[in-house]
Amino acid sequence: MAKLTWDQPDNIGYALAGKFPNLDPTNIRFTDLHQWITELPDFADDPLKSTEGKLEAIQLAWLEEYQDDE
Repeated sequence: MAKLTWDQPDNIGYALAGKFPNLDPTNIRFTDLHQWITELPDFADDPLKSTEGKLEAIQLAWLEEYQDDE
């Protein structure tokens, strides 16, 4: 798999949905989300380059995956 960066919210959301299939992404804190993203094996970006907007986009992408699996 290609390395993940902050500018790939759909790919990160997909990866998080696979790692946490039963976790509702609407009930998480951004601090936890940030940690989980940076701990993904394929994540290869600067952890300090995240923004609230990027985290929101990733959370929405994850939510779409979560809802598709329900």
